[in-house]
This record gives sequence, structure tokens and C-alpha cells, in this order.
Amino acid sequence: MGVAMERPREPNRNETSAVYWRYVVWMVVVLLISFFWVSLLQDSPVQALSYSQFKEQVKQGEVAQVTIEGQAITGRYVAKSESPNPEGAPAPGRTTPDFETVMPPFGDPELMPLLEAANVTVFADHADSPWWAQMLMGLLPWILIIGLIFYAMRKMSQRVTGQAGDNVFGFGKSKARRFREGTTNVSFSEVAGLENAKQDLKEIIDYLRAPERFRAIGAKIPKGILLMGPPGTGKTLLAKAVAGEAHAPFYSISGSEFIEMFVGVGAARVRDLFESAKKEAPSIIFIDEIDSVGRARGTGLGGGHDEREQTLNQILSEMDGFAPHEAVVVMAATNRPDVLDKALMRPGRFDRKVTLDLPRREARRHILEVHTRNVPLADDIDLDVLSSRTVGFSGADLENLVNEAALLAGRDHKQKVDMTSMNRARDKIILGAEREGMLNEEEKRIVAYHEAGHAVMAWVLPHADPLDKVTIIPRGMALGATEQMPEEERQNLSRSYLLDRIAVMLGGRVSEKLVFAEFSSGAESDLRQATQLSRRMICQWGMSERLGPVSFPRGEEHVFLGREIAQQRDFSEHTARLIDEEVRSMIVGLEERTEHLLTEHRAKLDALAAALIKSETLEYPDVERLFATL
Repeated sequence: MGVAMERPREPNRNETSAVYWRYVVWMVVVLLISFFWVSLLQDSPVQALSYSQFKEQVKQGEVAQVTIEGQAITGRYVAKSESPNPEGAPAPGRTTPDFETVMPPFGDPELMPLLEAANVTVFADHADSPWWAQMLMGLLPWILIIGLIFYAMRKMSQRVTGQAGDNVFGFGKSKARRFREGTTNVSFSEVAGLENAKQDLKEIIDYLRAPERFRAIGAKIPKGILLMGPPGTGKTLLAKAVAGEAHAPFYSISGSEFIEMFVGVGAARVRDLFESAKKEAPSIIFIDEIDSVGRARGTGLGGGHDEREQTLNQILSEMDGFAPHEAVVVMAATNRPDVLDKALMRPGRFDRKVTLDLPRREARRHILEVHTRNVPLADDIDLDVLSSRTVGFSGADLENLVNEAALLAGRDHKQKVDMTSMNRARDKIILGAEREGMLNEEEKRIVAYHEAGHAVMAWVLPHADPLDKVTIIPRGMALGATEQMPEEERQNLSRSYLLDRIAVMLGGRVSEKLVFAEFSSGAESDLRQATQLSRRMICQWGMSERLGPVSFPRGEEHVFLGREIAQQRDFSEHTARLIDEEVRSMIVGLEERTEHLLTEHRAKLDALAAALIKSETLEYPDVERLFATL
């Protein structure tokens, strides 16, 4: 698995000028470091003496040995613990000298008698070294410096390009991972669900396998396919499956890998990638997270980077430059199609847009079957029940669910993964890990009545989702939880369902008011969600009798920051006041309705709270048996 060997394209001056300057800076730095290192090697702790000082120290008996090389004299002192060498004592060997001096050019006939009188051991060497030794000593530092420069250039080239053996021209080479035919062992059978998306992509696969059949009737292959959907829905996996089914060369790269600190490098990598794909057509190019380079241009916030815009312009140019006979398909994936540039989305660029939604119940079952193939399952595992209890889970979430259940089963020394492990893993993913020992008895009683209020309202309201579980075990940031499991996945929300949903949210706060005659901070999240939902009902869905079927959008998400940065309004202050009054009126009216229902079913509330204090967690069958006795 690797990129096919090709003749490198000669980069132009604009692409490589910045690269050259960077290497010049690196060479200067390496040269300075090398000169400093050589100077350190040459620098030694040898003391430099004048010739007069040297003779005076010899007379005083401080010198033990000297080495004379022409006019250069080096030597060692007598150790402080020793006196000058007595006559007949062995002379010390040649070691690192302590001092150095230079004899006058006219010589000194008194030196040798002086040394003999002081019992100094004298060594004599040739004054001139061989010519080859002198040349080697002169060239060795430069050989080391040049070697360090080439080593630094090679390591930096490998770090930037991610390829061994590249040179400076590797900056403009594509970093795409190339999968040859047959190496992508992913097929549509490995992708559970997504039937509509797979059906749209089968035409592309048929064209790549037999393009002549489509050309005979005048059909042209779509130049681009954009996979859109929430994170974890299988966009990258689906692209790999297309490559595996089509048996075509597959180039995979992330949008962020085009971006480099040098302007023009990203565009050069785009050209190199498309040239490689054209040479092996029919082939597939897959750009993951294309929104990192394909965001709308010229919008101010988040869109002023020259390198990113040049890279996007090159992608647009390459997609328009396809000749009709070139069977190259560009696939891209993003979870933010709203931020992409309009030029990228027009026909002729990304002709086909495939939307990947969160899997429905039947698709979730198929996904669970795929991820549990190699997991030993106990007899009590029911994938139908598990798929119905995982509404809103993506394919990645379901894979994580199976893995977490296997980890929990292994922690408990189980041989197989049972339903208990699956349920615990689901609760851990949704609510967080258990945190025991956080509540005292009084707080535990308050939380029990709070969750019992939610559960009773979910039980008695006709349009609310059925109750599934209620617990007062702290998990994550919550002190307790009431879970509801919808009987079917809702795509369209009615007003009666939404009103009952808000009433269930208010059940905990109203229960505290009835039992303790005061409120706690535990209803913070409930009130926030209830207010947001009621405001959407009034402002966006026209579910207010007073304001009528009019839309008043507020707090639109910014296309780059992905959150509310401004509360832009297209309506008057009077309308805003009416909206606030309508939101308050709706929530207050539902609170009164909730208080009336909980007062009417006070026996259920007290019994459920007492059972929660005793058992901490109650499933739907437990609640059903409890209420049947009342």
C-alpha cells in the first residue's frame, strides 16, 4: 500500500521560493552550530605561557616533562603532591599537556642544559606532519559540516512530506494514501443500513467498471459526489466500500493535509494528486473533511487565509478541467455542508449529493449484527430490544456500545456479553459513569421525588414517550435520570406531543414544590430545555394561537463558528415582548397542569419515590408492578 512511483513534476519558482529561503535559514543555523562545535573541540584547557615564564618555571622545578615540535613546546607540570623528578625516576608518559609556549625563531642554546639540570623529561617530534594528514585535518571539519547539513535537510524533508527519501521538491507532492486494487477489503456488505446512499453510489461503481456502456448512450460520469451527514454515520466507510466494489485505484486524503505554512504548497499538492489519479483512470479520489479547505470565500470571519483559498481554487480548477473521457471520480465527506463555497456545490463540480442520516431501528439492528460478529453473546441478548433502546445512535455510537459492553463483561470476568452488560454500557454512554457516595440521605430523598415527578408525568400523559427507566444513581453531571423510550422514531412532532414533553420536564420541579414546599437547583437543565422548546414552538413552528402562523427566527448559528454569536432580530420590540409573554404563559400553564396531575396521582408519586430510595433504580416492569398495587 503506497503511492505509485512517478516522474516528479518540476515545481515553478513561486512554489519553491519560500522553500528555498527556509532551507537557507536552516543551513545558516547548522553552519553556526557546526562552527561553534568545532571551536569547542579545538578549545582546550591548555595554559599559554610566554617563553620567559616557561624558562622561569623550569628553573623553579615546576615542569615534569616537555615535548618539542619545531618551535612549539608543550608540557606538563609536576603534580602538587610530588617534588621534581629525582634522578633515575621513571619519566611520566605523554598525556594531555598543561601548558604551551613557542621558542624564539633564532633558537635558544641554553634550553637543553636548563632542562637537563632540572631533570625534565624531553620528548621530540617532527615539526611537520605528512601532507595527507594536514589535508585530512583541514577537510574533516568541513566534511562534518556538510554531512550535518544534508542530514538536517533530509530529516526536514521527511517530516514535511511524510515520505522517506524525498528532497526539497517533495513539498509540492501529494500526501494522499494510495490503495491499489484489491487492497481495500471493504464492500457494501460491511456497511449496514444506508440503503438509499448505497443505491445512489452503485451507478458510479457500474460506470467505473464498464464506462463504455454508459458512454454509448451519451451518459457522463458525475465529477463529484458529496457525502453529507452527522459525525459517525459512515461517510468514510462508505467511500472505502465504493473503492472496494469498483476495484479501482483509491486515493484518500484529509482536507487539512493540503494546507501548509507556505503559500502555494496546497495548490501544488492538489495538482499532483489529480495528475496521479488521471494517469490511473478510472480511479477515485476521496477528500475527507473537505470543509477545512472548501469553506465559503470572502466572508470575513474564518475565511481570509490565502493558502486555503488558493487550495480551494485549485480543486475547483482541477474538477472543471476533466476531459470527458477521464473516468476520475472525486468523493468528499463533510458534516457541515452549510459552510461550503457555492462554487464547490454547483453542478459540474459536486454533481451528486448523498445525505447520510442517523440509522433507523431496522438499520441499527443490522449494524449491531455486524459489530457483534466476533463478540460471544449470551442467550439473553435481544438485538431487537437493543436497537429500539438506541434511538439517535450513529453507527460509530453502536460500535462503541458493543465495545463498552465487552469491556464491562471482561471486567466482571464473564465469558460472554449479556444483556446486563449492554444496558450498563448504554447508560454509561448516554448518562456517563456512575458516581457513588455523592448524596446524603436528605439529598437522596429530594432527588428521588424529583425523578419520581418526571416518571409519573411520563406515565399519565397520553402523548408522552413511554417510561423506560428511572434511577437516582448519580451519573456524569446528573444526580438522577428518567429515561423514556419512544415506540417509534418521530420525524414530525405534533403540538400535543411537544406540550406533554414540556410537562414531563416540569414534573421534577413541581414534585419538589408539592412535597417540600420549596425548589432546588436540580431543575436547571429542565427549565432551560423547556424554555428553548417552547420558544421554538412559538417562533419557528407557528404553534401560538396569539401570534399565529408566523416565523420569528432568532439566534441563527454562524456558518463558521457553529454557535450563536449574535441575536439578530427581524421583528419589533413589541413582537419580542409578545413572544416572551407567550413563552412564559405556555410554561406557566403547563406547570399548573402538571401540579394538578401530580396532586391527583400523589399516591403514585410517594410510592415511586419510596421505591427509588430503597432500590435506586427501577425498570419499566418494576414501575408497572408498583402502580398496579395502588
